[in-house]
Amino acid sequence: MMEGRTIYEAEHEQFRRSVRRFFAEELMPHIAQWEEEGIIPRELWRKAGAAGLLCPTVSPEYGGAGADFLYLCVVDEELGYTGQMSFTIQTHTDIVAAYVEMLGTEEQKRRFLPGMVRGEIIGAIAMTEPDAGSDLKAIRTTARREGDHYVINGAKTYITNGINADLVITVVKTAPELGAKGVSLLLVEADRSGFSRGKRLKKMGMKASDTAELFYSDVRVPVANLLGEENRGFAQVMHEIPKERLSIATIAMAGAQKAFDMTVDFVKQRMVFGQRLADFQNTQFRLAELKTQLVAGWALLDQCIVRHMQGVLTTDEAACAKLFTTELQCRMVDECLQLHGGWGYMAEAPVARMYVDARVRRIAGGSSEVMKMLIARSIFPRETR
Repeated sequence: MMEGRTIYEAEHEQFRRSVRRFFAEELMPHIAQWEEEGIIPRELWRKAGAAGLLCPTVSPEYGGAGADFLYLCVVDEELGYTGQMSFTIQTHTDIVAAYVEMLGTEEQKRRFLPGMVRGEIIGAIAMTEPDAGSDLKAIRTTARREGDHYVINGAKTYITNGINADLVITVVKTAPELGAKGVSLLLVEADRSGFSRGKRLKKMGMKASDTAELFYSDVRVPVANLLGEENRGFAQVMHEIPKERLSIATIAMAGAQKAFDMTVDFVKQRMVFGQRLADFQNTQFRLAELKTQLVAGWALLDQCIVRHMQGVLTTDEAACAKLFTTELQCRMVDECLQLHGGWGYMAEAPVARMYVDARVRRIAGGSSEVMKMLIARSIFPRETR
């Protein structure tokens, strides 16, 4: 990572070394095969759980380490720095487990969190729908109350961990006539009758990440599976989204740094017209510009991490972080691929894989255009509402 950062203590750096070693030994030697297969094996999830990489902030009462938010950042950074982002720990740990611990009842926490920490229960969150995208006000999946159960009908798409998932936080309309004020979150176990998965979706990048369509046909779940309050789902999601975007920004910055570091090593070795590519002023100037952007990105990210830990990170600040870092990552891999020349365009070149993987960061968790809209609202609060 970028030198000179001050947000981490010695124990975080010790944890970082173990995380980096785990990815080097357990992820990188097999990722090419898993990309061909289109899925990360469940065994890797269990190994990650045993190594302490999953849900480190979860309370020891539920099997976690009770660590601070910086431990999540370390895992996200080290995953991003592998240049391989198909192991979607972030969805499982930073989102699903966090929702369960924050909103769940005592029974829900004891039922699900220990298994999530161990990697035995894999989590997913199902918001996006074929016709509504991620606009929660427009979703059509409904949950009708029948006695002590909800009956769910609808479909979701582009769901990360959709094939592997054992537990799916499903965003539903419990009061469709209320629009956004009628949204709720339900915990749906994948073995429920009427729940099914569609085909594994093929993507441009992140090919080992299992992404799927999910279908709900009269899926009955007990009222005890309601996560948080009925008809308060929209507010609950909005409360958590800044942290989700901060996690995306963290992975993006680490991925950008990896592309830069890898390219610096490459240009020092690559010979062009009898001299190293690194000896050309054009190369030096382009890398100087990229380093400057990296320095600015890390400073912004670290400031937002600190503000999140202080409990004062705002929606527009998180949007700024996501917008800047994900756009930077895409510029970085594009510039770095260019400096790799023809080799950079080969599918087996690490920078080529990073190029296609990075593109989704400007879409997931809210597109760059949505981030600009949120930031604009903080500038013109009355005019834009």
